[in-house]
Amino acid sequence: MGYHTKKIEKGVLGKASKIREEYEEFCDALEQGNSVMKLVELSDLIGAIEAYTVAKHNITLDELIKMKNATKSAFEEGHRK
Repeated sequence: MGYHTKKIEKGVLGKASKIREEYEEFCDALEQGNSVMKLVELSDLIGAIEAYTVAKHNITLDELIKMKNATKSAFEEGHRK
């Protein structure tokens, strides 16, 4: 079965199915207790998210990170809980 202990359906790069695939692979790496594989799958997940946002919304990872920082700031300032 390769690196993973479960059958994980392949997704299509640029589609939500690839994000799902990479997330499931990350979860499998967690269950295996494989720290290196977890990091690899997180990297793959970022790539899948990047491909999806560019393909579907023409948004870059930089723009997503900008929004992540705005949300973090709102929590830190107590505007969100």
